[in-house]
Amino acid sequence: MAAIVLIVLAVIALVFILGFIGVYNGLVRSRNQTEEAASDIDVQLKRRHDLIPNLVETVKGYATQEKTVLEDVTKARADAIAAGSQGVEARDQAENVLTQALRSVFSVVENYPDLKSSANFQQLSAQLTDTEDKILAARRFYNNCAREYNSLQQTFPAELFARSMGFTPKDYLTVDSPEDRVAPQVHF
Repeated sequence: MAAIVLIVLAVIALVFILGFIGVYNGLVRSRNQTEEAASDIDVQLKRRHDLIPNLVETVKGYATQEKTVLEDVTKARADAIAAGSQGVEARDQAENVLTQALRSVFSVVENYPDLKSSANFQQLSAQLTDTEDKILAARRFYNNCAREYNSLQQTFPAELFARSMGFTPKDYLTVDSPEDRVAPQVHF
């Protein structure tokens, strides 16, 4: 009889250990996927930052009297790059300022029909639009990963030990500024 009790206890302990390992590995996988999604956002933001100087130079050739708008975009780009190492919230705020500055550039373009028809400008604006779409998709993917990761931490049995093992919830990326909730109107 004692042997049966030992076997049952061993099976229960084994199930518990395997369950713990499974939950822990699931948390690690989910955390890594969330961090990869955040990295994908950074890649797209880098692409955006790389396109902006070319766009500014193209516009500069046509719109010499719009110097302050171009300076604002250049400054916002530099601030966004610098904010990348200051955390998600600082980066998002700086990126929102950059988005507003880019909207100003595109509104200036309205005054220059030759610029709007420039092949270089059209190519750059198409690449920038594509990049903006990729940033949006990467942010959605990140939020989805964060939701899955946070949900995994909050479900039983993971909630019993997730925090003590160093698993902390991830923040969602949100739009804080009311101006950013309104879609920009750009006409070419």
